[in-house]
Parts: sequence; structure tokens; C-alpha cells
Amino acid sequence: MKPMILIADDNYPMRKMIRSLVEDLDNEILECADGSAAVSLYEQHRPDLVLMDVSMHPVDGITATREITGRHPSARIVIITEHDDAETREHALRAGASNFIGKEDLRPLRPLICGNAV
Repeated sequence: MKPMILIADDNYPMRKMIRSLVEDLDNEILECADGSAAVSLYEQHRPDLVLMDVSMHPVDGITATREITGRHPSARIVIITEHDDAETREHALRAGASNFIGKEDLRPLRPLICGNAV
């Protein structure tokens, strides 16, 4: 069975770019545009990895991360955001995110996925 990745970002071009960076890694990929859909898809499919934006409406990525990891402490969620500051990082890690990548440089994404044997 192929590892599954969930991409949660309200910006379609960004979802498309993230997908293009990971789709050749032989993963099944799901996509959604807000945190509530991310929580729902996680419950339905239990993906191996979630790539979660922070700024989404009506439910933001930090809230969705907290909800997912509250129910599933072993969930692997990587925050991918343009808000690459200490406060956002702290909120993300407290919510249960396992890693944090700024959107200005997505190059660490592939090694993160490959290095952690998703």
C-alpha cells in the first residue's frame, strides 16, 4: 500500500506546487482547502503525513493540528506556512506539529518525507 499524504492549504496554486514536489515519491495524495476538511479527511483516511497550512478559513491549521493530534497523538503533521516566525512555530509545535517549513523555501520538504520513510 502506498503511503498517503494529505495537503491542506486554501491556496490552490500552492497545493498544486506542493503536490508537484511530492507526487513522484510514489505516494497517494489527498487535498483539501481548510482545517475542518483536513480533520475530516484525516479521520476517514488516516494519512501517513499531513502537510498543513496555517492561514485557512473557517478552521485554521493550528486548530486542525490540535484537533487531529488530540485524537491521534502519533499523527505526523508538518506545518507549511508563510508565517515563518517564532510565535507561529511555537503555536504549531504546541498543537502537536512534528515539523515546520516556511513556504519561501520548500526544498526541505522532500528530504523530510524521504528521510522519515513516509
